[in-house]
Formats: sequence, C-alpha cells, structure tokens
Amino acid sequence: MNHNRLRNSLLFIAAIILSGCDQSPQNLTEIASADPVHAPQDYITHNETYNPEAVIPPQCYTKTEGKNNPCYICHQSYTGDRARPNMMNDGFLQGSYDFSDIGNTNRWSNLFKNRSAEIDNIDDDFMRNYINQDNYSALAAWFQSDAWRGRAPVIANLADGAGAFDQDGLALDGSRWVAFNYKPVPSTFWPTNGSTDDVMIRLPDAFSEIDGQYSRDLYFANLSLLEMAIVDKSSLPSIALDEAASGIDFNGDGQLDSDVTSVNRTTRYFGDAKKFPVTHMLYPQGTEFLHTVRYVGIKEDGSITNARRMKEVRYMRKDTFMPKERLTNSYYREAKEKHFGNLPAVVNHDDRGMSNGMGWLLWGFIENADGEMRKQNDQEQFFCMGCHKTIGTTIDQTFAFARKKPGAIGWGYIDLKSLTDAPNIGETQGEYLTYLERVGGGDEFRQNAEMLERWFDSKGMVKREKVAAQETLYDLITPSPERALDLNKAYYRIVQEQSFLFGRDAVLTPADNVYQTIDTAIEPLDSEHRYSWDIRLDWE
Repeated sequence: MNHNRLRNSLLFIAAIILSGCDQSPQNLTEIASADPVHAPQDYITHNETYNPEAVIPPQCYTKTEGKNNPCYICHQSYTGDRARPNMMNDGFLQGSYDFSDIGNTNRWSNLFKNRSAEIDNIDDDFMRNYINQDNYSALAAWFQSDAWRGRAPVIANLADGAGAFDQDGLALDGSRWVAFNYKPVPSTFWPTNGSTDDVMIRLPDAFSEIDGQYSRDLYFANLSLLEMAIVDKSSLPSIALDEAASGIDFNGDGQLDSDVTSVNRTTRYFGDAKKFPVTHMLYPQGTEFLHTVRYVGIKEDGSITNARRMKEVRYMRKDTFMPKERLTNSYYREAKEKHFGNLPAVVNHDDRGMSNGMGWLLWGFIENADGEMRKQNDQEQFFCMGCHKTIGTTIDQTFAFARKKPGAIGWGYIDLKSLTDAPNIGETQGEYLTYLERVGGGDEFRQNAEMLERWFDSKGMVKREKVAAQETLYDLITPSPERALDLNKAYYRIVQEQSFLFGRDAVLTPADNVYQTIDTAIEPLDSEHRYSWDIRLDWE
C-alpha cells in the first residue's frame, strides 16, 4: 500500500475521532525553531522536551541526491510471506519525507559540530586506558541493590566479552543468558563507524527445564525452535543433544538417541514450555535481549575488538505476547496517529521499562560524565523507539536474532572473523557489497573517508572485485587503529558534555551530506533507486 492509499483508507476516521495534541501549535512551532543554545541537562532539569520527534534518527536526514539510498535498511514494502506479523509496510518512506512539521527540522546538532580540536588534545594512551576499563560491573551491582526496582540483566564478567561465555555461548555464571554470533545490520554498528556490540538472549526458565529441573539439552533445543520460528525454517542443525537423558525426541525421528545434531520444528516448545506455541516470527512471552554497545577496542597488535568499556547497555523484555491480529491493530493505531498529525508517544513505567506498544518493555543505560553507567532519562530513551517500535524491516521489533549464523555454528559470542558477507534472502551478491553500491559510501552519511578510500575508486564506484574478495566481515568493516582512536575520542567528548539529546553518532568532521531542514517537496529517492530488502540472510 502506498502512502496516499494509506491516507485515503483512514479518512473515514476523521468524522469520529478528534486528533488531540499535548501542546498548542504555537508551542510546537517554538520547539521546532529552537536552537540548542542550552546545555542538554537544562532541558531535563526544566522538564522541557527538546526533540518531540526523537524517533526520527539522524540517518533519516541524509542527503540522497535522488540515488544514494540508506533508507531501505529500515523501510520496507514487504512482498514475501503474507503471514509476517510486521504489518508496517513502510517502503513508501524511501520516496517521501513523511515527517511532521517538527520533524522537518533536524535537531541532531552534534552531527554538525567540528570536533577536530577536541580530539587532538586527548592523549592516545589515556584513550586506550579509558576504553579498557570495566564500567558494567558497577551497573550490575546497582541492578541488584535496593536502588533499582526493575529487572536485572546481569551477566558476570560481561566486560570480558567472549570470556563470559562457554563455547556454545551459554553464560558461565548460570544466568542462562546465551550469546549468539550474528551479522551486524548495515552500517551503524560497523566498527568502522564508531561502535562495537554484542547481543545475548534469554528465555524464561520453563524453556530450560523438565519438571522443574534444568536441562542444557532442552534449552538449546528450544532455542533452535525459536530460531526456526523467526527465520521460518523447518529444521536446523544443533549442538549435540541427548534425547535419551531428557526423554524428548528433538529431531522427530521416533527414537531417543544420545547424540543428535538436529532439531525439527514442532507446534509447541519442549519440556516445561510445552504450553507455549511456536509462533511464526514471534518470540514467546518473557523473552529477553541484552545488547551492549561498546567503544572500538584496539589490541596491542593494532587489531580491532570489542572494548571492555560500554557506551550503552540496552535491554528489552517481551512483557506481553501479542498475536498477529492484535499486532495488526497496533500497527493500524500507529498509522492512524501519524495520519492525524499526532506526535509519537510512549508510556514509561519507570524501572519497569518503556513500552513500545507492541508487547516489549525497553530499558537503556548510558555513561555519565565520569564514565559510569546511569539510567537514561525519558527523552534519551525515547530515541530507542525509532528502531524498536514501528519500522517495516524488523521481525517482532528486533534485529539481531534474525541475522544469527544458522544452527549450531551460530551459538557463541560475536566474532566478525568467522562471518562472511552472506546475501539477503532473495538476493545473490553479498549484503555489504550491495549496501556499499546502493548507499555510495561506507556509512549512511557518506563521510567515512577511510571506507571511501578502501572500497571506492576515484569516480565513486565500488571496487566490486576487491570487496567480494575479502574473506571475512572483519576485513570489510573494521577501521584502522588511528580511526578507531579518533572515533573513541569524538564519542568521549559527547559523554563529557552529556549531550546525547543532540545526537550519539561519533563524527570526526561536520556532516556535509545531512540536511538541517527538510524540503518535503523533494522526493528523497528516484523510483529506480528504491529497494525491497529482507533482514534475514541466505547463509547457504
């Protein structure tokens, strides 16, 4: 459905529903035209909303010149599985600046700040030492104190990355968190653009228990069923499982063997979780994700890794299971609110989390000026809803798990050196090669000079053969040590300012390829440069 048809289909509602708005048009105009002349904390202290459209990320203001398209990664007109619960179908946004009047003004002013001098006066050794410090353990201790009333996403020694997990990704502390190896979504989480990260998943206890007793085999069998539901597979290879010990036929061959290496899809989960149906592209109630966003680590030999220091700790839990029919109503409600010009709104339950209206509660924690982790305030956390609320590309409002390396080889901490540039489903060439060609750069803003030098010729064309010849993702998307240090320094300055309301992207020079004000009369992209895309990958 295109945008005009969407609007027309909603017109009948106008006669019976008032649009309503929290602020008068005059106040909204004042907010839209305001310059960030105050310190970010002034807006928090005085309870003044700086950016009512913080769900519009900085990348949406990129100058496309009609052909450079980073938009397709988020906005999809899905033409595949009609049973897919994500009904947003927002591919029309590749061809329309469908912003509110307030959204037409780019309020991510950190994009336009020249930090050259600020970077130059930070010592390299200081920065290396800073990013190698653990600022998660203190947060974990706070989670377990009386000061925090919410859920506690705690993994012992998580700052050590892979060292906190066994070879299959299971946390060594008995917390039942499981790390998985996935392909980062282009291109915000490419290390060359300023951050490294990892993602862990945890299912409720029933998914790892038989008659109340913990079973590692059962847990990984149920994780395999979940993976099949999300990526729509009928079977997957698994780590070695003992059916005889659990008394459950995981591969469906009618026998109980002590060493099976595959799981076949069933209608319900195994063990004490048998009351939960295996639902197409939906996670069961109680599913948790823990996402740490880190500085770009630099080893002594100059190689790039996940730093110990975290920029953010992001956590989400599926508090309410919504079947496809109920989700459809939620997407319809979102479209209706947008149609009537209402600004986006969410409900924040304080330590219980911020609701995205789709069944998930989200929490966000970020560095304070001293580098210790703190809870994000409402305005800062509202930013997260731009990706985890209503965009067409997600599967049940999430990204990473659908991009996990399939089956047994995908369990374990993220390792870019073990991943290749697999194509997306329905495509034939590598996803990252395709991205470079469609975007015309190595980041959404087309200002990553190092990526431009490495993978583009003097005419701005991608060096296809060179890109395709790279053996691993590490070879494609990690920066030089020099760039990594500069990016870490640029973000450190944002931390010192506590200016996250003005943007979190570490940029080394002002963003020239980004609009400060949108001209809605201009279509972002010509029709031949708009694409359909599946977030899942064809690993075979």
